[in-house]
Amino acid sequence: MMNQLVRIIQCCVVLLVLALAGCTTPPSVTPPPARTETPPTPPSTRTDVPPVPAVTEPSKPAPEPVAEPPKPAVPTEPGAIYTKVAWRDLPGWAQDNPAEAWVALLRSCGVLPRRDEGWREVCAQAASLKTPSREIARKFFETAFTPYQIASAEGSTQGLITGYYEPLLRGSRKPSARYRFAVYGVPDDLLVIDFADLYPELKGMRLRGRIEGRRVVPYHDRAQIENGAALLRGKEIAWVDDPIDLFFLQIQGSGRIQLDNGETLRVGYADQNGHPYRSIGRVLIERGDLPLEKTSMQGIKSWIQQNPARMTELLNQNASYVFFRELPGGQDGPPGALGVPLVARRSIAVDARYVPLGAPVYIATTWPNTAKPLNRLMLAQDTGGAIRGAVRADYFWGFGEEATRAAGRMKQPLRMWMLLPNGVLPPEAAR
Repeated sequence: MMNQLVRIIQCCVVLLVLALAGCTTPPSVTPPPARTETPPTPPSTRTDVPPVPAVTEPSKPAPEPVAEPPKPAVPTEPGAIYTKVAWRDLPGWAQDNPAEAWVALLRSCGVLPRRDEGWREVCAQAASLKTPSREIARKFFETAFTPYQIASAEGSTQGLITGYYEPLLRGSRKPSARYRFAVYGVPDDLLVIDFADLYPELKGMRLRGRIEGRRVVPYHDRAQIENGAALLRGKEIAWVDDPIDLFFLQIQGSGRIQLDNGETLRVGYADQNGHPYRSIGRVLIERGDLPLEKTSMQGIKSWIQQNPARMTELLNQNASYVFFRELPGGQDGPPGALGVPLVARRSIAVDARYVPLGAPVYIATTWPNTAKPLNRLMLAQDTGGAIRGAVRADYFWGFGEEATRAAGRMKQPLRMWMLLPNGVLPPEAAR
């Protein structure tokens, strides 16, 4: 019965989009967690798909042809420019140790060959090497891969890199005076409509909402959820002692909870309420409450601690709300969007419209708050709601105090090179 209802709702929503095609913007993709307090890039431009041509039945005298209604407009994003370069053009390539990225590469290779046959041979070669030396790993990449420098559609090779980490919270399986703030699983009334079921060209576009009577309406925003409007009773995974840490857990998308019984619980992103992410750092800047140079995670937390009466109103400026799932133990890193555990200091989040998930990416940037070069081979294994743009990345620092400090301070210029197996074309060139 529920499946039939969802199908009916899908059809109704698509009919509505059809009726409005050409005069409205199609539903936007709901992003995964934002990862970082860096403001997202400006909204993209969009173009419409041409109407479907008229269709008639040849076996009958054809009446006046009637064109089918146009399909929903398919969003297209500003493109990227990929320039083939020599290995010597990668700054610091000879000094990096690509063997340190081998574990991350093998994890990508557990997924990539199933998606693209062009990766099958190089992944088989990588698996056969197992634990190569620095020089063998470098020779492998230089022989089997081609580097492409990534630039924006306007030709700029300069972008932005930020950092994220796996936070540690304090919590309990039971609520108490100390542990009052719930980490929620996905509510039963969250409705997710995947447009790709009806239109493959809309792959990745999902509409999130809930049923109210006979209508599909937006799901509750952060303020409404915090005020108890959502059906979340029984969906509590754990309770934690700090609402600010919980807010940043939602931004990071995964984390650990040290329970009062000594157990450590790992949680990861499960779904989201469908509202767009808004940076509270940007809000503080726009209000004049915090200068740009202090909008690190640490700076934002400090401001909230100094202005506790304004905390709730500030956090509610980000209407997006993330729901979690409990993760199995035994993994050495949280799972990224590729579905494999991330490797500290060798995994990054990217905008998958421009960089295929799983691909090796070489970055040239600096260590946080310094001019010291940070040039190294990474694997694109995650995404994030604020990670928007061709030359844009989020650097996974791992777990612990050092990772927390580095991630919170990282906001540096970036250049990126995508490494593809010989013969595999960049995304734009493949179209």
